[in-house]
Amino acid sequence: AAILGDAGFTTEIAGNGQIAVEMLKKSEPGYYQLVLMDLQMPVMDGYAATCKIRELSSDVPILALSAFAFDEEKEKAKCCRFNDYLVKPVDIPLLKYKIKYYLNKK
Repeated sequence: AAILGDAGFTTEIAGNGQIAVEMLKKSEPGYYQLVLMDLQMPVMDGYAATCKIRELSSDVPILALSAFAFDEEKEKAKCCRFNDYLVKPVDIPLLKYKIKYYLNKK
């Protein structure tokens, strides 16, 4: 959040996937312009959360963040309709580029 804040982005943090789903569910359409989704979270993982979010809104870009670079994980993320997949530790310039790319795509 600090790195993104320094880059001029406003962030809100959900402690787990269920909270993220609830945040999007309660928000006005278009309030959240992009979601960075960790895949390994308690309560509800990023895959399940993204599937639920896609039921609510198919147009918000969701970028997966994972420590796993395995092709199987990337394929699973595609099935959940993530827009992109970034491996941790995240390359900060690449993350900023991807965020700007998806925000400007709208």
